[in-house]
Amino acid sequence: MTTHNIESTATGWNALPAVIRTYLTAHRARDVAAAISTFAAEATVTDEGHTAHGREAIGTWLASAGTEYTFTTEFTAATTRDAAHFDVLQRLVGDFPGGVADLHYRFTLADNLISRLVIEP
Repeated sequence: MTTHNIESTATGWNALPAVIRTYLTAHRARDVAAAISTFAAEATVTDEGHTAHGREAIGTWLASAGTEYTFTTEFTAATTRDAAHFDVLQRLVGDFPGGVADLHYRFTLADNLISRLVIEP
């Protein structure tokens, strides 16, 4: 059996592609219009085991994600695998069960837009 090591490089906030910084800032501010503008037309987002396909479905997800809780989000770290793949670690603190969660936002980019986003612990 062959295993493949995928190397990642630590990446600071300012070194992330602008589209990712724009998305994360807009999502934190709950600015759905700005956040949806960062996605490709046929993008997918997977969060909590559910996948939204296309901008309309992603817009619906953005408008409702986390609305039942009050929380803050803080950029913790990021890594770059290659020019299209980025993993951003965000810490959420709020009134949801457990009160603190570290989530990975795994971005895939194409043509300077987000083509795929997977959010997971």
